[in-house]
Amino acid sequence: MAGNLNALCQSIVEDVGDAMACGVVDLNSGLILGIYHNIPYFTQSYLDAVAAAAVDMFRGKNVKRIEDLLTKTRGKPAKDSFEEIFISSPNTFHFMKTIKEKGVVVVLITKKTTNQGMGWAGLRNSIPEITNAL
Repeated sequence: MAGNLNALCQSIVEDVGDAMACGVVDLNSGLILGIYHNIPYFTQSYLDAVAAAAVDMFRGKNVKRIEDLLTKTRGKPAKDSFEEIFISSPNTFHFMKTIKEKGVVVVLITKKTTNQGMGWAGLRNSIPEITNAL
């Protein structure tokens, strides 16, 4: 499985202009299931930190607290409600999308020169293949 996911991540990076990295992270454990990057300073500890941050953004205690408040306010369950997150940092874009039925998040990191629409298209178009590989 990991080899196939790594190849899919590489394909996404190669298909999206100025993409630097793509990874698939288990939202329950924080484990990196597949990864590809072309940045020499992306050490394993750096990648693990990015994976942990992604998990926290989607399933962290503050997100759960908001979902609990929404559940109480609306009277219907709000759980695992964040589906996509976009972050713009000084030099990069981070596109993140969950595959809810598989309990994973796919993270695509690009330079800021990447067209945001193309980043989202590259990520979203890859979801069926990644889902099948899991």
